Amino acid sequence: MDVKYTICIIMAGVIACSSNQEPLPGNEAEEETTYPWEEGRTSPLSATDMVLIYGGGAHRNVTWDKDHFIPYVSYTGRTNNEQSLFDGFLFLEITNGKPGAPRIFATGYYGEPAGKTEWKALADYYFQSGIAIDALDQCIAEAEQRLHTGTKRKIVIALPEPITAGPNSNYTILPVNYWGEIDGITLDFTRDSDRIAACKWYIDYVRQRFHEGNFQHLELAGFYWVAEESLHTRSILSGVAAHLNKWKYSFNWIPYWKETPDYYEWKSLKFNYAYLQPNYFFNESIPYSRLTAVCSVARQYDMDLELEFDTRVFVNNGNRGYRLRDYMQAFRDNNVLSAKRIAYYQETDALYRLYHAANVQQEVDLFHDFCAFVIDHQSLYEK
Repeated sequence: MDVKYTICIIMAGVIACSSNQEPLPGNEAEEETTYPWEEGRTSPLSATDMVLIYGGGAHRNVTWDKDHFIPYVSYTGRTNNEQSLFDGFLFLEITNGKPGAPRIFATGYYGEPAGKTEWKALADYYFQSGIAIDALDQCIAEAEQRLHTGTKRKIVIALPEPITAGPNSNYTILPVNYWGEIDGITLDFTRDSDRIAACKWYIDYVRQRFHEGNFQHLELAGFYWVAEESLHTRSILSGVAAHLNKWKYSFNWIPYWKETPDYYEWKSLKFNYAYLQPNYFFNESIPYSRLTAVCSVARQYDMDLELEFDTRVFVNNGNRGYRLRDYMQAFRDNNVLSAKRIAYYQETDALYRLYHAANVQQEVDLFHDFCAFVIDHQSLYEK
């Protein structure tokens, strides 16, 4: 046990204290940078329709360039009437996908915990020239020449989980101080303060990179907690949230459906927005009643919802387009469109592929009906 002590000396009525505990990184009293877009923000921003954009892992067979974002930025319907589509974009990744030795960004995936090097590489991927966020900004700029909305889209950036990798965890290869250093001090993830310090470092690095990008059509709205459950991080979430709250960044979470849930506590865990995953699309044995139940839980606990699909919507790859239609029908029938924000899981780029699926009428209709659903949601939400 690491015994810490404090020695106090009383001199002239003043108590002076010293401790054998070194100051922890991230706890310094130095002045913190506030960027221009943060100065006037009075409350966290939110998106009505936020699409998940997976990228940054070597296993992703996709390049998020400007053209790849076209079907996400706007939709030209059957009557050739172009409209804005998603108003929010969540950039995230769960693993760096390195062959043979992947590093993971949340507990529960295959690989070893990612350290500072991998965290920084992930953020740098998002802010590379010509792809990801920069490409999205360019795509919106071109669309704005036609749409003239003048509205900036909101982006949310994934915040990796500082995974405890000590002898009492599932990871036995790495030492507890595997993550790296901040200001010359090696972090020890058996200490909550060090785990919080790592998150603060990442948040501030992303803020810096966003500032350097000088994006004209995007707002940095918040951060997303990659861990889909709170079992391993409950003790540090309030500390992370406190750092985000300084600049009114939203703290977002998308927990999965389970029988012994922790998502009921999302507000006390200090998240601003929590989207509940129905997990209906992926298993055809799950009945339609799951969607109804999820809508009921979302109403009861003031949660938002996630809509899910992947490339199995294609006729020759599972023909599960009907399950995507089930989400849309259930959300319409349960008044989700008028009352709840929606996040959209689409595997990696399933919507882009559906946009280009011109040879099968069933897939063409599904694309149009899905985009019409998003447009309807934007027109009905909290109106």
